[in-house]
Amino acid sequence: MSQDARTTAKPALRIIPREQHVISRKNISKAALRVLYRLNEAGYQAYLVGGAVRDLLLGGHPKDFDVATNATPDEVKKLFRNSRLIGRRFRLAHVVYGPEIIEVATFRGTGEEEGEGDRHIVDGRIVRDNIWGTIEEDAIRRDFRVNALYYDISDFSVRDYVGGMQDVEDRVLHLIGDPVTRYREDPVRMLRAVRLAAKLGFRIDAAASAPFDELGPLLADAAPARLFDESLKLFLAGHGLKSFRMLEQTGLLKFMFPATARALKRGDKALRALIEQGLANTDARVAEGKSVTPAFLFAVLLWGEVRDLAHTWITKGLEPNAAWERAAVHVIGEQCQRVAIPRRFTLTMEEIWALQPRFEQVQRKRVFRLMAHPRFRAAFDFLLLRAAESPAVKELGDWWAHAQQLPHETLAAALAGSSTGAPGESIAPAKPRKRRRRKPAGKSGNKSDHA
Repeated sequence: MSQDARTTAKPALRIIPREQHVISRKNISKAALRVLYRLNEAGYQAYLVGGAVRDLLLGGHPKDFDVATNATPDEVKKLFRNSRLIGRRFRLAHVVYGPEIIEVATFRGTGEEEGEGDRHIVDGRIVRDNIWGTIEEDAIRRDFRVNALYYDISDFSVRDYVGGMQDVEDRVLHLIGDPVTRYREDPVRMLRAVRLAAKLGFRIDAAASAPFDELGPLLADAAPARLFDESLKLFLAGHGLKSFRMLEQTGLLKFMFPATARALKRGDKALRALIEQGLANTDARVAEGKSVTPAFLFAVLLWGEVRDLAHTWITKGLEPNAAWERAAVHVIGEQCQRVAIPRRFTLTMEEIWALQPRFEQVQRKRVFRLMAHPRFRAAFDFLLLRAAESPAVKELGDWWAHAQQLPHETLAAALAGSSTGAPGESIAPAKPRKRRRRKPAGKSGNKSDHA
């Protein structure tokens, strides 16, 4: 870390005793407590740190509990037989208790003095960082002040070296150190700022957000697989709509999802409505404990560019199916250079998009073939999101919603009685035909014979 970054946040310890904060051991996982107590009993310093402390202070319920200690990874490994060492960039220990994993990291140093470990920096980015240090050094090495709070298991106090407690109370995110230097070290910190602000309902300090436009292009240097993971944290953790709006407000959207930013820049209000409703629906499903899929999310985000490209190629004479396929391949290819969407998700995205034109074909055989498609439900949900595009699309969605409520035989009879199969036509049950009475063999069918 540069000299400027260090001197911006000199440690000034503030200890908040147990009676002055709300953290209770009842809200800390038993596995984390076992790790903290064993390290402490073995003579090491042991602290709950980071997001867990922050969330507990805010009255939340952390999913993960991380521990910081002056024990080296090898010493942690010797102390816990149920642990394994992981990481190359950051060496640390995972202590495993059934399905729960407690991450244990050694205090990281600034590298000013020679010590155990090594660090490697390329073009300002930290690619390996295993310099051990003191808790004071560890605090100023963290990204945001609210993430540099330590819960001390020895006396149940909270230790604050950089003003994180004040930021929790003020609901603001301050970056530790010089923002330009810290973002150059790891550009993904810009996305973390957006994600934390959206999740916590905090504002980002002006100094922390000022370099976004200048340094946003550095996100192109981040590993696409890592940006995929960050995208899931942004959009599939229950605060996707807020994250999306903040990405757009801060100017970072164009560096993560250039196709989405371009499509929205064209002023398509219906597309914005589709994206925001899709994200709101995803947030609601997360809140209800229901499953969510990245495929549907990315299909929503990239729809505008795929649709516009497909229509452009169709008007130039390309066969519709080929146009939709080419548009999907083009947009996904561009996006995967930024965010590495796994193939199992891109296949589903392509199917959701390809099925959209087929909803307009409501002839009997096509309707039942489409309903039997394994991606029908996802594609139909996508069609409903498109309702704002035009009255015709809304009418189409209503037609398919009603069709699904009908028994198979009733729908088949209604479609058989339809003159055109158009969505505007009623799909009420067709009146059954009266069966002609069969005449006994050998008798004339002429009424005059029975006069």
